[in-house]
Amino acid sequence: MANPSAPRSFLQVAATEEVAPPLRVVQIEGLVILKIIKHCKEFSPTLVTGQLLGLDVGSVLEVTNCFPFPIREEDEEIEAEGANYQLEMMRCLREVNVDNNTVGWYQSTLFGRYQTVELIETFMNYQENIRRCVCIIYDPSRSNQGVLALKALKLSDSFMELYRNNNFTGEKLREKNLSWVDIFEEIPIKVSNSALISTFMTELEADSPVTQCDYDRLKLSSSPFVERNMEFLIECMDDLSAEQQKFQYYYRNVSRQQAQQQAWVQKRRSENMARKAAGEEPLPEEDPSNPIFKPLPEPSRLDSFLTTNQISNYCNQINGVAGQSFSRLYLMKALQEN
Repeated sequence: MANPSAPRSFLQVAATEEVAPPLRVVQIEGLVILKIIKHCKEFSPTLVTGQLLGLDVGSVLEVTNCFPFPIREEDEEIEAEGANYQLEMMRCLREVNVDNNTVGWYQSTLFGRYQTVELIETFMNYQENIRRCVCIIYDPSRSNQGVLALKALKLSDSFMELYRNNNFTGEKLREKNLSWVDIFEEIPIKVSNSALISTFMTELEADSPVTQCDYDRLKLSSSPFVERNMEFLIECMDDLSAEQQKFQYYYRNVSRQQAQQQAWVQKRRSENMARKAAGEEPLPEEDPSNPIFKPLPEPSRLDSFLTTNQISNYCNQINGVAGQSFSRLYLMKALQEN
């Protein structure tokens, strides 16, 4: 009988590892956020990405460092160089005792256009080697409106299971009770700083209680941002209409096939009645080799789900900017009256 107090090997410990608690918070150091903002703004409007490094501690994912990726081009040699660059950077960080555990990546976006198939594929590639990872999305165009447009995203477990099976039919989605809002999960972000940095920032505070950032929030012009969002929203509506036409075409074909099947079955039944009267064996009512009995492939609903998600994101952005604009206008009206 095995001794329960005997030391266990690493494989035994890994085999009996408890289920990790769900991810509740992404804790990011302030210096990491500044690095992300600097990288994204320097290359805007070009989209950039970078690696997130840190620790996975219970229900908290700590992001303690990051480094940018070189801008990639569609070339296999350049992609190989990018992979070597990542490995070399992580080796250098390990040599100087800096956290070099990958916990995800960050990327920039413009006007909130990030909910794409490419983002999902990147998540799935990371999930093959990392148990839990997040993507930090930063939008410089939204931040120009006086808001820190920073969010942490992860894929839901139910969606990842469906994506691995590549099964996005209506029946499977109803079985899993999955809708378009269940693709991504937004994780709350908590900014942390060491005591020394907090003390240093306190000393750097200006004597004036009002900063330039406060003045920037009072800008009345928000037309360019709203106009671009409206343009992208119209494009998404056209894409969603095209996806709906695909499903309408599919259901018309299904109805036509069912009518053909019923006509064929009625004809076969009439033939069988005649064969019975002649004392012959009846034929089967269904013929698998007949093309009309082959099920039609149902189009995937993934694209329509992503488009609906993007439409919701644009509507929320327009609603937020419009609400802030009305508040600023009422404020300016009160100031002018006084």
